[in-house]
Amino acid sequence: MAAKVTFLPDNKTFEARTGTTLLDASRRARVHIRTRCGGKAACLMCKVRVTENAGTGLAEPNRNEALKLGGLQQDGYRLACQAKITGPVTVIVPEDPLKSAIRKQLEKQEEEW
Repeated sequence: MAAKVTFLPDNKTFEARTGTTLLDASRRARVHIRTRCGGKAACLMCKVRVTENAGTGLAEPNRNEALKLGGLQQDGYRLACQAKITGPVTVIVPEDPLKSAIRKQLEKQEEEW
């Protein structure tokens, strides 16, 4: 069975098999989610935020994910390497810190011109 997964801000939609992790689905959809640990829930770099209106499309967090996220889980954050797709879901992928720094610098330069 497949479910529609939407990745924001890229606004890319992908049909993923249920049971697939968000990280695996993002790779197949060619959406970059940062990670260092290869999906072992060790680096916490793959945090994504589930939009409020689409929070039911993921399985409940396993014990390891819940411990790693702590209070962030209440704010809609999940670890893409651990969150398994169960139905339609929309997630917000944070901007890469390097890209963010470059974008901010370019915006600052434009203001100075």
